[in-house]
Amino acid sequence: MNALQVSDLSFAYGTRDALRQLDFSLPAGQFASLLGPNGAGKSTLIALLTRLYDVQCGEIRVGGHSLQTSPRPALRQLGVVFQQSTLDLDLSVEQNLRYHAALHGLSRRQGSVRIDAELARQDLTERRRERVRSLNGGHRRRVEIARALLHEPRLLLLDEPSVGLDPASRLALGQHVRQLCREQGISVLWTTHLLDEVQPSDALLILHQGRLVASGPAEVISLEHGGTLGSAFNRLTAVGACS
Repeated sequence: MNALQVSDLSFAYGTRDALRQLDFSLPAGQFASLLGPNGAGKSTLIALLTRLYDVQCGEIRVGGHSLQTSPRPALRQLGVVFQQSTLDLDLSVEQNLRYHAALHGLSRRQGSVRIDAELARQDLTERRRERVRSLNGGHRRRVEIARALLHEPRLLLLDEPSVGLDPASRLALGQHVRQLCREQGISVLWTTHLLDEVQPSDALLILHQGRLVASGPAEVISLEHGGTLGSAFNRLTAVGACS
């Protein structure tokens, strides 16, 4: 069973098409980079996957559950790190996590077990009582990832998670999430507009003007469309490429 299945998905803002007939899937344990220039439709897709927007046309299934007809079991399979941080800066790391555990219906004992596990996995155990405000950007992102994984989802969405981070922190965050993917068997959809965040081993989805213009292993797409990821991306997202 795929962690995520998107079928014939379209969405429009009035008369303007934002997404047009998207079809793709993420098997269990796969790390996929969703690459596209600003305005390609990445944020719209994330909004649909998280039910911030209702699906207008097509279907989304998370862990085999339809997001339209069975939203509760579908959303239980989903963990999300949004582009803009939603942590309470004046609470400690642990307090932020406890609040989220309660929202997911975990008992205090269950929450403690899951919080301890995720803090250890994110290398944040020693920082559990620090206020989030005192953390640097990379550590804040790790807190958000820990929070997103508390309820043990099958799919982790990260919407431009490296925004505001320095190059070293961006690299470390990407390596960390890929390691989680390998070790935990969760599927990851990482959206970005930065070519250097895509690794040759990633599954790659290239979105342009609301259309999926390429999908497959990043290394294969690069070779098929110019030899390098940069040249492939430029060719696939050139003016008129989707016309």
